[in-house]
Amino acid sequence: MARAKTASKKKPARKKSAAKKKATSANRKAASKKTKALTNKLKQDLKLTKDAMKAAKAAAKEELRLAKDAAKAEIAVLKDDLNAALKRERELVKISENKIKAMVSAGEKWERQQMNKLKKMMTRKKTR
Repeated sequence: MARAKTASKKKPARKKSAAKKKATSANRKAASKKTKALTNKLKQDLKLTKDAMKAAKAAAKEELRLAKDAAKAEIAVLKDDLNAALKRERELVKISENKIKAMVSAGEKWERQQMNKLKKMMTRKKTR
């Protein structure tokens, strides 16, 4: 016996109940609120971070300027010290040169005196 195929009937789509629609809508609203709250919180954190970075950059810039000024002042002090040391050295060289000149002239004077004494002694021996 052959069976005859009958066309199956399509069942009509079930309509969502109003309770399910309300729950889905409420879930969407809650998710949207949470997303907005999170976005606002992240924006606020980003703004605070930017402000902190600006303040840190300004503080670092100020500290660098102060360090540079201190270094310039220290360089000026060292230059003054160097100039004073060079001036003392020049004075010491002058004093040493003057002492050497005085010693040489005293040595030459003593040598002339000794030569004169020898000449006198030699002339006395010749006259005797």
